[in-house]
Order: sequence, then C-alpha cells, then structure tokens
Amino acid sequence: MSVKIRLARHGRKQHAYYHIVVANSRSPRDGRLIERIGSYNPNTNPATIDLDFDKALTWLSNGAQPTDTCRKILSYKGVLLKKHLLDGVKKGAFDEAAAEQKFQKWLQEKEAAIQAQKDKLAASSSDEKRNRLKAESKVNEARMAEIAKKNAEAAAKIAEEKKAEAAAEASEAPETPAEA
Repeated sequence: MSVKIRLARHGRKQHAYYHIVVANSRSPRDGRLIERIGSYNPNTNPATIDLDFDKALTWLSNGAQPTDTCRKILSYKGVLLKKHLLDGVKKGAFDEAAAEQKFQKWLQEKEAAIQAQKDKLAASSSDEKRNRLKAESKVNEARMAEIAKKNAEAAAKIAEEKKAEAAAEASEAPETPAEA
C-alpha cells in the first residue's frame, strides 16, 4: 500500500480550494483519506496555505510520496528542506543545532520575501487605484465641461428666442389711439 500526500478538491465551480491530505494512492481523489494535514486556497493573492508542519514532516519521514503540486507546497513551506536537513543529521554531516540554525535562517529569508511580495502587491494596488481615480476625475471634468457648454448654448438659444418673441410682440402690438 503506497501512501500519497495529495490535494482533495472542495468548493464550487471556478472557486476551488483544496485540502492537503494523506491517502492511499488507490483511493479516489475526494474519497477515503488517512489524515488531513492542511489546506490550500489558490484564489487569494498570494495563495493561502495552512499546513500542519509536524504532521507533514512525520508522513514524509514515514515514506509518503507527495504529488507534484503538494511537493511544491511542501517545498514552499520548508517541509522538504527540514526533512533534507534531518537526513543530513542522521548521516552525520552536521549536528541537529546546525540543522535548526540553517532552517531558521531560511525561514526568516522566506518570510521577508513573502512580506516584500505582499507589500509590492499592496503598493501596486494603491497606485492602480490612484491612477484610476485620476483618469476618472479627468473624464468627469471633461463631461462637466461638455454639459456646461451645452447648458450655455441652450441658455443663449432661449435668450435669443425670448428676444425674438419680445420683438414679435412689439411689432404686433396694436397701435395706440394717439397715433391714429
């Protein structure tokens, strides 16, 4: 019986999210599982990954094989690096303290990179909003100028009509008895 670490799909159409599960390789994708060790939501930017680090490390150490996508997720979270470092400790390449120090250094660098990416996304989002607001205000100003021009033309036309109407009334006015 081979054990796999893989994704089980959940959610509605076009908005899927996944549970990271440990299951028999012969069981269906969303079927029977041994243990749920996390979740993965690719709909957010950056993707949200919630993983029980210790359980994942235990299953990898016991021989579970991750699928390609799960391998990338485990690598992103550092589980594969930790397993690699622990294998180095077993072989005597370095001691456990050095392995933990290397892992913590990598973890800090990874967190800094993730935070920089989030900051970049937030900044680009605010810049995009600012640019859209400027463009919208330009369009609104142009629209208001056009409306003001039409209103001025309409007012001038109405004034001309009133003058013509007044002139017509003056010419059509009955003659006064003194003139007759």
